[in-house]
Amino acid sequence: MPHPTDAESPLPVLTVEPWADPLVDELGVDPRAPYVERFWLPVLGPSTVWLLRRVADRLDAEPDGFQLDLDDTARCLGVGMRGGRNAPILKTVERCCRFGAARMFGHDHLSVRRRLAPLNRSQVERLPDWLQAEHAEWVARPSDVPVVEQLRQRARHLALSLLELGESHEACERQLHAWRFHPAVAFDAVRWARSSSELTATTPTVADAEPASPVARAARARAEQLSTRVAPPPSSLAPRSVPTDDPTPGSRSSRPPLSGTVPPRSSTAGGSIELSPEGDGDEAA
Repeated sequence: MPHPTDAESPLPVLTVEPWADPLVDELGVDPRAPYVERFWLPVLGPSTVWLLRRVADRLDAEPDGFQLDLDDTARCLGVGMRGGRNAPILKTVERCCRFGAARMFGHDHLSVRRRLAPLNRSQVERLPDWLQAEHAEWVARPSDVPVVEQLRQRARHLALSLLELGESHEACERQLHAWRFHPAVAFDAVRWARSSSELTATTPTVADAEPASPVARAARARAEQLSTRVAPPPSSLAPRSVPTDDPTPGSRSSRPPLSGTVPPRSSTAGGSIELSPEGDGDEAA
């Protein structure tokens, strides 16, 4: 552990590098995961959890390692500013090493795990009874899909959504990197999304044609969900009446008069007045 010789000595600057452990990296949990906040927090303490989360963020941005200024880190975590061997930030680093989340090499090199192992039996027994029961339910909870497969499916759906919004393939992959997906997962997601979008654009319109590959079937199902059927607008025109040659008694025919004829005009006395075809003759009595 770094240990200044007196209380006036400044806090050291540590060289932080990732601690590669294939087993823990496969089965462990991210320091920023809800499991750590729920169950590791009572064991490690808040300052240690926040230090591990801060280091995890830095390792995502600088995977090969970085320089950790303990004085600046103490200010960010709010754990006290005094130096010396009893500095609160040094105790925080020491707790990381005590519980296996980190290990020291010399006085200024710190190797930190990127993922934390689940609590062991003795650590679980330190939790309150109700939290022990919740931890047992959490561990016994079945997982139908492996974590890696869940991340792959999530990255693929996000990539497909970005392409549908008009993003380029390069911009889509960069955004997945910004969302902390592994580069290999991001590359696979963009390739899958591009294939799905191309298959969607060339999906056959024949209803009985069933795509052969699972990717094509998924693309077709998504296209059918997104498609909408627009009903034809109702006609605003009233149906036209068909003229008949034999109108009902007491009603007028809807057929227009023939050329050269004038329809009869009723007189005030109830009789009819006939006009000559030319329209210039005298009225008949």
